[in-house]
Parts: sequence; structure tokens; C-alpha cells
Amino acid sequence: MNMIIHDESAVETDLIEELKIDCSKCSGLCCTALFFSEMDGFPEDKAAGKPCINLQSDFRCKVHTELMKRNMKGCIGYDCFGAGQKVTEAIYNSNWRTEPTKSQEMFNVFLVTFQIHQILYFLAEAKTIIPARELWSRLNALIKEGRDICKASPHDILLYDIDGYRKQVNECLRKVKNLVKSIYNHKKEEYKRNFIGKSYKGKKFDGVDLSMSLLISTNFEGCSFHGANFLGADTRDTNFNSADLREAVFLTQGQVNSARGNSDTKLPRKLCRPITWI
Repeated sequence: MNMIIHDESAVETDLIEELKIDCSKCSGLCCTALFFSEMDGFPEDKAAGKPCINLQSDFRCKVHTELMKRNMKGCIGYDCFGAGQKVTEAIYNSNWRTEPTKSQEMFNVFLVTFQIHQILYFLAEAKTIIPARELWSRLNALIKEGRDICKASPHDILLYDIDGYRKQVNECLRKVKNLVKSIYNHKKEEYKRNFIGKSYKGKKFDGVDLSMSLLISTNFEGCSFHGANFLGADTRDTNFNSADLREAVFLTQGQVNSARGNSDTKLPRKLCRPITWI
């Protein structure tokens, strides 16, 4: 029987909640601040700073319930890790429509805050990974740094050395990845990063490093991913029907939303099952 990889009690509940998306408390920042293209599954080719054609006056999406039917996979898969509501409610307590002179600054602050929240998501999970217990004190320090800068003024947030922070985090996450891989004694099998359209039905990927891999339309039906690393993997239309992802490492809600699954797909407790997975 596989050992348990995660101890979710090791990370603060308020941090986990802080990193969950809540569009009802946002001012449509992802729908406005970001560039997106129709080719990537968004409604249209849109410049950064221009509101989406489907963004209503109350900052809600008028086609939200039709995203799957309209094949808007970019919208379905996007996750701001709670940065939208952080900028709208905590940092500004305002929005870009009521304060148009600050709109560009708000968008820029959102872009930095999104990056920090995304990093915090991976740090928070790393803190729950039992084989990486020796790194928990370092992870705590990095988490504190990220949370503290998100409490700073917009001016200080925009001056923050996000690249330097990311470099420190990447070094730590590499160590976490290696510690997880070290507990698996299975015969090593090398995989290329391009899995597009291939079928691995029923195969075990326990302990396999899938980070930054192209998993687009890959068939992983019935596969096991105990300790598999999904950091940065592209899971658009990936088939996870009846797969076991409960102890996958660095799997995000956005990756799950972009993929396909069913009622038998086993997910980590922190992630929600998409309503389209039936």
C-alpha cells in the first residue's frame, strides 16, 4: 500500500482559504487586466487592460454557465489563486471602474499579486509534504515573506523583487521534488515532456516527474499518480477518468478544470470536482 504523502494539518487553514478563487469578491481583474486570445480558448483576442466582452457591470460573466458549451477552455482553466479578491478587497478596497485613474496601477498590482499567490500555493502544499519535513522551516520563511509583501502598499508591491523571490522558491521546490522521488523504488522509466495525444491507460506514474510536461489530450484513464509531480504541466483535455490523483504533488485547481474526469476520478481533498465531471 502506498504511503501517505501529504499532512494537510501542517499548513494554516487561513492560508489555504486565502489562495482559493472567489469571483464574487473580485472586480473582474482577470477578465480585464490580462491579455488573452481566442486561439487559447478565450472569447476573443483581447489586449491587456481591456474588459472582456462578456464582463457585466456587476463584474460577473454573462456566459459563465455556458463556458463549456462555448468551448472557452481558457476561461474554464484559469485560476488566480485568490489574487483577484485580495487586490479588490484587501489592497484597494475599491475597483478600477470607480477609480479609473488608478486602473493601470491596480492591474499591475494584480499581476504581481497573482504571481505571489501562485507561488504561495506551491509553498503551502510543499509544507504539507511529509518527505520534505526537513525543509519546513525554510518553507515557513518563504511563506511569511510572500504573505507579508501582499499586505504592503501598492507602491511596495510593484517594487518587490518577484524574480529574486521566485528563484529562492524554485530552489526549495526542487529539493522537495527530489525528496518525494527518493521514496520510490520502482524501476526508473524515462519519459519525454511531450505526451500529447498518447494513451497510458492503467499505467502507474507513481513518483514520476511530470512537471512542465505537455499532457494535452493524453489518456491517463485508470492511472495512479501517487507522488507524481504536476508542477506547470499542461493538462488541457487530459483524460483522468477513474485515475487516482489523491496524492499527486503540485496539482492545481486550474489543471483539474482544464482536464477531463468522471465520478470515479480520485482528487486531493483540497481540490473541487468540476461540475462537468460526470
